[in-house]
Amino acid sequence: MRRIEIYDTTLRDGAQAEDISFSVEDKLRITEKLDELGVHYIEGGWPGSNPKDLEYFKKVKKLKLDGLKVVAFGSTHRPKYKAGDDVIFKSLLDSKTRIITIFGKTWDFHVKEALKISLQENLDIIHDSITYLKKRVETVFFDAEHFFDGYKDNPQYALKCLMTAQDAGADCIIPCDTNGGTLPGDVRTIFREIVKKMRTPLGIHAHNDSECAVANSIVAVESGASHVQGTVNGFGERCGNANLCSIIPSLQIKLGMKCIDPGHLTRLRDVARFVNEIANMRHFKRQPFVGDSAFAHKAGIHVSAIRKRPETYEHIRPELVGNAQRVLISDLAGKSNILRKAEEFGIRLDAGSPQVQDIVTTLKKLENEGFQFEAAEASFELLMKKALGLHKRFFDLIGFRIIVEKRKEGEEAISEATIMVKVGGRIEHTAATGRGPVNAIDNALRKALDKFYPKLKDIKLHDYKVRVLTAGRGTSAKVRVLVESGDEEEKWGTVGVSENIIEASYQALVDSIEYKLLKEENEYPI
Repeated sequence: MRRIEIYDTTLRDGAQAEDISFSVEDKLRITEKLDELGVHYIEGGWPGSNPKDLEYFKKVKKLKLDGLKVVAFGSTHRPKYKAGDDVIFKSLLDSKTRIITIFGKTWDFHVKEALKISLQENLDIIHDSITYLKKRVETVFFDAEHFFDGYKDNPQYALKCLMTAQDAGADCIIPCDTNGGTLPGDVRTIFREIVKKMRTPLGIHAHNDSECAVANSIVAVESGASHVQGTVNGFGERCGNANLCSIIPSLQIKLGMKCIDPGHLTRLRDVARFVNEIANMRHFKRQPFVGDSAFAHKAGIHVSAIRKRPETYEHIRPELVGNAQRVLISDLAGKSNILRKAEEFGIRLDAGSPQVQDIVTTLKKLENEGFQFEAAEASFELLMKKALGLHKRFFDLIGFRIIVEKRKEGEEAISEATIMVKVGGRIEHTAATGRGPVNAIDNALRKALDKFYPKLKDIKLHDYKVRVLTAGRGTSAKVRVLVESGDEEEKWGTVGVSENIIEASYQALVDSIEYKLLKEENEYPI
């Protein structure tokens, strides 16, 4: 089995993405997580460029890493300095890493216009930089910046840059698609040409400006590269870098190459979500392999097929990358969707039961009214249980009233909700304030029910979304409210629809509470 080195640059290249900033502790936690995944190298940063990276390289030495090797990143020495006199190299060596990656210019356009030096002087800089570092550290990688653009313009010079790095003793040379504009066909053609002329192992470092970073990385490996650089979730400057969460399973599962330990591949989704959380970025639902929607099925025909043979509509088994198959409920659903969801909810439902068609009919009617259950499966589970006579009423609403008062300009409005509910034979009448009318009714409802159902204190509201459904009707438009709630064990989504945003919110909040109470029904057998 052919082995491919996985080189992660999330902490350096990924951190250059807009809206992302890692603290030192963030970087250390990600380092440990990637070690657990089995990545071979992690680029910790550019020592000397900022105090944060210096601190990281000091602290990372204290981590007990299983196999992950930490790499310091920098550039070739500057034209006005010799290698031994350049502070860039002093900082790199002060990091005390055994592996250093440096990048150098391989596009004659950059040499002439950015560095303002001769083409020969650039070759000398590449050679001197690698030679100097090789005498002082175990391994030196050379990132051939802008290589593919350079090769298209001046293939002889771009190749001469690689040959110079090879002669200087670089352990791996990584052609970079720095601007991200190269297409897979060009990568394949160029790689096949340079592989014939190089004896040093080659890698690939692709950016995603043409949405081809993953494809370019795979094509490069197929054409001879044995080292792949990328980031978790494709984080990176501009449009991002090659996404390791797609590259690793593509190479390992589809091409039969060894990237990481097969037993660790099931951790891929967890790692992707972990890094998103650390970066404070929302999870991309449609991300291949690891996204929530990667193995989600909506059409009834698809669901019918995957219940028999999952491979009919799935390119791999989701469990291989730590994901799971999901069946969505919508107006496209058929009986197969309903039966599959019943299995997930632990509800016994016979395929020939007329109740199945009743649920399908009710579902289509509600979705026509604006309800959406794809992100509100808790509401759909309640709908199913009500249709099957399995639902329990834990309380009845007698009524509620909300007052919003603004006393003077410049002060926040005050919201107060009064609610009356009946639990068993007892009536509870209470009031609460909130930061808005929805928050106020939520607080009042919980306050009224807390004494009967103490575990409602465990519920936390994680997300609240409002979508206008009827365009052109202004403030009288029908709206859909989606609420995501959770406790220490799980999260669940609920939905409400009305022309009154408070009423829609109340529907979603009640479903959330009822779902929690049904989970705890043995404790509250009312």
